[in-house]
Amino acid sequence: MKFRISLAVFTAVAMLLFAFGEVHAQKVMSAGEPATLEIRAAGENSVRVTLMPLSMKGVIPATPLLAEGRSYADPVLRITSISKPVAVNTGNLRVEVTGLPLTVSVSERSGRLIQSLEFSDTGSVSFINDGEPVLGMGEGGPRMSGNWRERAIEFNRVGRYHDMVPRWQANAYGSRNPVAALVGTGGWGLYVAAPWVEVDLSRGAAGNFIPWEPPAERSDSIDGPVTRNMQGRPPIESIIPGFFDIFVFNARNPVVSMKEWSEVTGRAVLPPRGSLGYMQSLRTLVDEDQMLDIVRTFRKKKIPVDAVIYLGTGFCPRGWNTEQPSFDFNPEVFRRDPADVIADLHGMNVKVINHIVPWRRDKLPTIAGNIPPAPGEVVDKSHMLDYWLQHTDLVKAGVDAWWPDEGDWFNLFERVNRHKLYYVGPLYTTPNVRPWSLHRNGHAGIAQWGGWVWSGDTDSAWKTLEGQIAVGINHSLSLSPFWGSDIGGFYPNEELTGELFTRWFQFGAFCPSFRSHGRTWWTRLPWGWGLSEMGPRENRANPLPSELNNPAIEPICRMYSELRYQLMPYTYTLAWEARNTGMPLMRAMWLHYSNDIRTRKIGDQYLWGRNILVAPVYTKGAVSRDVFLPEGLWYDWWTGRAEMGGRIIAREVDLKTMPLYVRAGSIIPMDPVRQYTGEEVTGPMTIRVYTGATGEYTMYSDDGISQEYLNGNYILSKFVWDDGRRILSISHEQFGSYKFKPVELEILFLPSGVTRKVMWDGSRMNINI
Repeated sequence: MKFRISLAVFTAVAMLLFAFGEVHAQKVMSAGEPATLEIRAAGENSVRVTLMPLSMKGVIPATPLLAEGRSYADPVLRITSISKPVAVNTGNLRVEVTGLPLTVSVSERSGRLIQSLEFSDTGSVSFINDGEPVLGMGEGGPRMSGNWRERAIEFNRVGRYHDMVPRWQANAYGSRNPVAALVGTGGWGLYVAAPWVEVDLSRGAAGNFIPWEPPAERSDSIDGPVTRNMQGRPPIESIIPGFFDIFVFNARNPVVSMKEWSEVTGRAVLPPRGSLGYMQSLRTLVDEDQMLDIVRTFRKKKIPVDAVIYLGTGFCPRGWNTEQPSFDFNPEVFRRDPADVIADLHGMNVKVINHIVPWRRDKLPTIAGNIPPAPGEVVDKSHMLDYWLQHTDLVKAGVDAWWPDEGDWFNLFERVNRHKLYYVGPLYTTPNVRPWSLHRNGHAGIAQWGGWVWSGDTDSAWKTLEGQIAVGINHSLSLSPFWGSDIGGFYPNEELTGELFTRWFQFGAFCPSFRSHGRTWWTRLPWGWGLSEMGPRENRANPLPSELNNPAIEPICRMYSELRYQLMPYTYTLAWEARNTGMPLMRAMWLHYSNDIRTRKIGDQYLWGRNILVAPVYTKGAVSRDVFLPEGLWYDWWTGRAEMGGRIIAREVDLKTMPLYVRAGSIIPMDPVRQYTGEEVTGPMTIRVYTGATGEYTMYSDDGISQEYLNGNYILSKFVWDDGRRILSISHEQFGSYKFKPVELEILFLPSGVTRKVMWDGSRMNINI
């Protein structure tokens, strides 16, 4: 608050001096050089503030951190000197610029101050830290000293200096993929697209962006200390002293600001529907028979699965390929032609995903360029096409998707371009088939290229599971809408039990990426805890053998995997919403309940879309779980019991129960249980209508595989519940060539349990109860 008062007083004094003509025009300066300040609209509720040394001649450098191909209107304000305050309106905002020092204040037209940027002579930029929690800032958090099992979970970013170092992080709650995208729950947002900055939120009422300074010398050795300092940073040649490119968002309505954020960094592309199914990671392979037997077991046990992922050799003793990095199949694993083995896997309706790591810098100096190459591009060993073409024999053999691991030594732009590589490369080889890849590294800008990230090699621990909830929420607010973790944790130890795996599996069923992975990998199979042995041990610490022979785990995993597949129409619609509205699948409670200050600090529960509240259990031996229900009427998913919100309730739990609540007025579509997303099944689609409030829901559908949605080929089905009249109205809109297929619907009204069955041909219908 002191900062606000001093700023107001300073501004008033400056304006008074200007009015009396005692202050002459001063040049706009940056890094000791005359500069130009430009203000332009980024959206109706966001502005782009650009400070450029005159040597840049008004040209803003292109960067992969922003939406590719998006153009901005001319500045609404461009100044190189200032003698008195200047104000302009753009969209719903008012921007005022004052001097001594150069300050840009952004307000609503009503006068409410959103944020103020003060550019100092030292090169830093201060902003208002209003004391409310600040979320986002990418994935993970700073490494802290002490026993990591006892560390506080970092959800609120305030109170700390963030060095913003990208890194792989073992023995922590997730890898670090920092983004200078601050989500102020008091109603503001900031994103520094340039330069790379450290973020100081430790000093009370003023936050600071401090430009990172590259080392004076550069080493060509990827293992050298200078390069480690450069790891994950922007390339040195892209750093322009004195250049700032900062976006300011009005986040009073977070739904609006999330959409404008997505348009700044690039709208998410739709993933293939199957990528939202369950994926099983396999490592330390014996041979092709084992690969096939695992999938046969899924099908025999009727545990739904859509993909199997095979780790590479070197990251486990025996993987799908020869020693990583390698594009060659491992002859010790494949006795037959690998293409025939993959065909057999496809015959059981699973996709095949290969783990792969990049060549080191001596073979792959950079990742740049376009696929196909733009006119004039030189395709050499540093071009992404040259590298992608090394994958094509694997594509011809049947490999469907990729798990690009490592790459920690890539600079910031290369990390984003690596996502682009695994998006445009597959489309170059298999046009009109949606690509999918899972990465450890990322930054804002990756969603337009798929943008799937997992939290890295975490330890199997209850504290880690708790931490993943906050990690996933902040990632989803600021990096991309597609995130997940290794179910069970990567590094096993005695804390890894069937109970911990079950709780993590339940959480994973409500994460965008639903995937089990880790060492001692038999214990990451849904039936692994019922076995009498734990399989290959690659870790010094392992689960206790006494935890095996536990028959309770498998049926619970099956139940949650089945639930994931039943909810696929809802979840797939969330992926469409991520593209269409910028809202992530995992949503901070604050996004939909921003007027309730209690939601700003909640980092251990979240909303799965607009309608389902998820409260993972992360305490060993838990018999209850505190859940905060926002205002309104809520229904327990499992029992149907109604609860009034605006309070914390204690939900009793057993091992099979992860609390889920649905708000009144919600409409939830549910499919029959499928064993894979593309399976043809009989039986109706169930439409759950939670009465007690009026509500509406739009369900998205397309072919789930092709790029035709980009051409406008999809269907929107709209359901409107009028609680007063007790009528459900159904209609649909068909776009492009994607045809509506008649479907049997079973309408289930809750909590009464009244059902209505109808055959819907797509025409408008009213259903009464």
